[in-house]
Amino acid sequence: MATALVSVQIIPKASSAEEVIGLVDEAIKIIDRSGVSYEVHPLETTMEGELEHLLAVIAEMNKKMIELGSPNVISQVKILYQPDGITMGRLTEKYR
Repeated sequence: MATALVSVQIIPKASSAEEVIGLVDEAIKIIDRSGVSYEVHPLETTMEGELEHLLAVIAEMNKKMIELGSPNVISQVKILYQPDGITMGRLTEKYR
């Protein structure tokens, strides 16, 4: 079972809203390729997994934004670390 939920909002600097959307799409592709469970929401994406792995995914996302031409990136991160296990479903089941 996963030990962490990490929500990330990545905000790459870009010259237009369309460019930002394209960069965010690339960041989400990195999450998808990482193999972790995740959900995309309007203002952030939540991932489920081992804390160290999720933080490495965020680091990769930031590096990719720079590689794609963004001069800087803001990443807003929320972490729920629960060593005995946690899932997105467990936190949201009463709303589904």
